[in-house]
Amino acid sequence: MKNDKKVELKKDVVKSNVVAKYKTNPLQSVGIKLFLYIMGGILACVITMGTLAYNQSKGIIEGKASESSQQIVNQLGANLDNILKTYEEITLQLMVDNEFHKSVDVVVANEDEFSKFESIKALTTKLQSFIFGNASITGIALIPLDSNLNIITAGSSQLTKVERLAKEEWIQEAIDAAGRAVWLPSSPEAITHAGTTPSFGIARVIKNPTSSKAYYVLLLDVSTKGIQEQIDNVNLGSDSGISIVNSNNEYMTNADPKLVQSVAPFQINVDEEEKSTRETLSGIGEVLLIHKKLGYSDWYLTGQIPVNELVKDTVVIRQLTVSVAIAAAVIAIIISAIVMLTISRPLVQLRNLMNEGAKGDLTVRSKNNKRKDEIGQLSNSFDSMMIQITSLATQTKISADAVMVTAKTLTNASNKTAVSAKEIAIATEEIANGSTSLAVEAERGNDLTVMINDQMRQVLSANQEMVQSAYEVESASGKGTAYMAELIEKTGMTEEMTREMVEKVDSLKDSTRSIVQILDVLNAVTKQTNILSLNATIEAARAGTAGRGFMVVANEIRGLADQSTQSIDVVAQITDRIQSEIVETVEVLSKAYPMFQEQINSVKEANSIFVSVQGQMNHLISRLEDVTQSVNKLEASQTVLNEAMTNVSAVAQQSSATSEEVASLSNEQLSISDNLVTLSTELNEVSTKLKDSLAQFKVE
Repeated sequence: MKNDKKVELKKDVVKSNVVAKYKTNPLQSVGIKLFLYIMGGILACVITMGTLAYNQSKGIIEGKASESSQQIVNQLGANLDNILKTYEEITLQLMVDNEFHKSVDVVVANEDEFSKFESIKALTTKLQSFIFGNASITGIALIPLDSNLNIITAGSSQLTKVERLAKEEWIQEAIDAAGRAVWLPSSPEAITHAGTTPSFGIARVIKNPTSSKAYYVLLLDVSTKGIQEQIDNVNLGSDSGISIVNSNNEYMTNADPKLVQSVAPFQINVDEEEKSTRETLSGIGEVLLIHKKLGYSDWYLTGQIPVNELVKDTVVIRQLTVSVAIAAAVIAIIISAIVMLTISRPLVQLRNLMNEGAKGDLTVRSKNNKRKDEIGQLSNSFDSMMIQITSLATQTKISADAVMVTAKTLTNASNKTAVSAKEIAIATEEIANGSTSLAVEAERGNDLTVMINDQMRQVLSANQEMVQSAYEVESASGKGTAYMAELIEKTGMTEEMTREMVEKVDSLKDSTRSIVQILDVLNAVTKQTNILSLNATIEAARAGTAGRGFMVVANEIRGLADQSTQSIDVVAQITDRIQSEIVETVEVLSKAYPMFQEQINSVKEANSIFVSVQGQMNHLISRLEDVTQSVNKLEASQTVLNEAMTNVSAVAQQSSATSEEVASLSNEQLSISDNLVTLSTELNEVSTKLKDSLAQFKVE
């Protein structure tokens, strides 16, 4: 009863909170939501269309500017290629000039100082003529590859500075190029003299047309001023810039001479000869980067155009978008006001009527039911709902009176049923306790039987493992006996071979003694030959001129005798060493022979032990088989006992379960009886309360 009162109080609080919320929070109003939806939708469409138009026009302008700038850069690159081609042709003219090569040959020959002086003068004049013909060439130098040759310069080139250039790495590059032009990177100052204007160089190795031997490296020192003037004549737009960089992104030319040889802030793609990309540079922002590879060097002509300058005219579209968005906001406010008057106000009125009905006034009706739209249909539905609720409340009041009478009768019957259920529950509980005790004892007997069965299986498994191990030991003993017999046979053969080896070594010892005797005889013969050769030499000396030939023969015989003596000594030493080793071998074999005999005796004893072990294992196997049969019989008996205990346990458990089920049903019946009493009491209270609640509604 108290719980029902709490639930009703909570419902009343919730209703009052809902009503207060609708009255105090304007953001929950349908009119405000419609206003926000209409405003947001119109503004989103206007802003989206304006943004798309702005971005599209910006992309089109940027694409057209990129194509136009790429054409300008390509045209400028073609002009610069012609200029670089002129410099390369100057070096090529010197390569094919016969007079130039003749003068170089005279300087290299270094035979006549006057001729050498005239040739150097002619070379200087030749080089100077090229400088006069092109104002961008500030100096020309012939750098010798041999330190004995003279350095030849023209124009503003300084001898001391050119001497230092001979140690640069590009000299070897020019030699490896084998007559092709090598382009040197730009320098912040002149290469061959003390000028402050940045310059770059072109180098070629000078070879003799006949021998193709290299003597000089030709170097043109070209000022970047002429190229920079060509670049300055081209304008890609406000705040744009054009420069030349190498493959390492180092400036070759720039409007600011101080930036020459410094690394550019952008990165070009050296794999493509010409390309337009968009990059963000530090301190500058987004730029359109355009580059083209020059044809006569590994340099790239690059142009940088700020994107903001390209698309500055598209700001008008953005401003127009803002103006249209403001106008759309005003239109959205007007439309929202109309929607609030035609939709939101009737909904607010209908909400207030529903709040009155929630408070208990079922006589309220809507005044907007004459409209033909959804608002009118909703008002009609509200009126129909209130009529049905009024009818339902009247019928419920009548039913509540009838329920009160039925609840009193049900309460009396429930009290009598509860008393009977209590008595049945007590008797059933006593039966269940006895069945439970029997089941517990049967379960304990079953557990003991299962434990004994497991132990018997372990014993049987261990017995089988012992039988298997006994068979394996017996098999191993048989193999060991066979191996021992084979070992006895091989040991006997080894003993026989050792005995034969001792006899052969003794025979070899006797043969060595015979060799020593033969060497003694040869030594005596050699001595006699030496004496005979000495006598022959003496006789030949007495014979004078007639005995010279005989003296030569005597000398040869004595030489052969000396060689024979040396050879006999060497053979004697070898024979002594062999005889000594034979004696040592005989001693070792004499010591090893008794050990072989002892080994044979040990092997025979081990063989007898294996035979004895094999016999004992046969006896053990027969005994284990008897034990296995006894254990199998015991296991069968244990299985029968285990089945009997299982049946007893199952019967006890079934009996206990049945008793418990009956007890549970009795308790459940008792609980149901108590619940019936309680429900009857509550039904009486609810009926009274329902009657009081219906009295609050105004139905007439």
